Amino acid sequence: MEKENCTNVTEFILLGLTDAPELKVFLFLLFLLIYGVTVLGNLGMIAVIQVSSQLHTPMYFFLSHLSFVDFCYSTIIVPKILSNILNRDKTISFLGCTVQFYLFCTCVVTEVFLLAVMAYDRFVAICNPLLYMVTMSQDLCIELVSFCYLSGMVCSLIHLCLVLEIPSYRSNVIDHFFCDLPPLLSLACSDVSVNELLLYILATFNEITTIVIILTSYSLILITILKMHSAEGRHKAFSTCASHLTAILVFHGTILFIYCRPSSGNSVDTDKVATVFYTIVIPMLNPLIYSLRNKDVKEALRKVVSSKIFS
Repeated sequence: MEKENCTNVTEFILLGLTDAPELKVFLFLLFLLIYGVTVLGNLGMIAVIQVSSQLHTPMYFFLSHLSFVDFCYSTIIVPKILSNILNRDKTISFLGCTVQFYLFCTCVVTEVFLLAVMAYDRFVAICNPLLYMVTMSQDLCIELVSFCYLSGMVCSLIHLCLVLEIPSYRSNVIDHFFCDLPPLLSLACSDVSVNELLLYILATFNEITTIVIILTSYSLILITILKMHSAEGRHKAFSTCASHLTAILVFHGTILFIYCRPSSGNSVDTDKVATVFYTIVIPMLNPLIYSLRNKDVKEALRKVVSSKIFS
């Protein structure tokens, strides 16, 4: 009977967050507002960094790439959500589903490593300020960012190749609002234990590796800050690092919750809420966190705005 119910799938149906009709207008307006702020915030951050010469440093080079990645994976997810809320046709082609998953996974893994690189950058800036520009040379910065993107593409490609090997599915209805890997694997007719194990291993490895780098960097930063004689210097160092730590805690917390635990412990509704948080809310929060808590960015933004008004 199970084999008879298994078919080759040419398209999937995304159930979305909820089927309650009274929430459609509210969710559409809410996600549209969040997406608008996300696009303006991240593209605005990139633009300010590009046009402001005082922000042409390794820290803001990495921050511009973080904003780019946030913009990309929000754009990969949110427009489809908005379309599905309004339309009765909630289908997505098999090709579209795999492309969405691949691009989304690439962006998430890239951001995981970018946050670790940014922690290392802060370590060098605070613990070895005299050698900062020498250590964090332009070539090294490009190599580190390239490694982040390459890691994302390779990890995603591994998962994508295994998904393409799945011969059939018992249903084409995905109980989610986008083509994420766990809900996709739950529909497979064949044994996907290798897929699930590899997802767990790669996600856990990436998380442990980057968290160790982050914790080590900030432990050494904390020791250095506590040794500073200047209260103003300590405050500036704490302020610079606080925004980065805030983004790290929120992002890594949700990643660990969803991907770094056995699939049997997953609750679909709980995972949906957590996924909304890191796919939709966090890309909006990152530019706000870095701009509102950063004097250099606020000063550069003021100069850009005043120069435009004056001209």
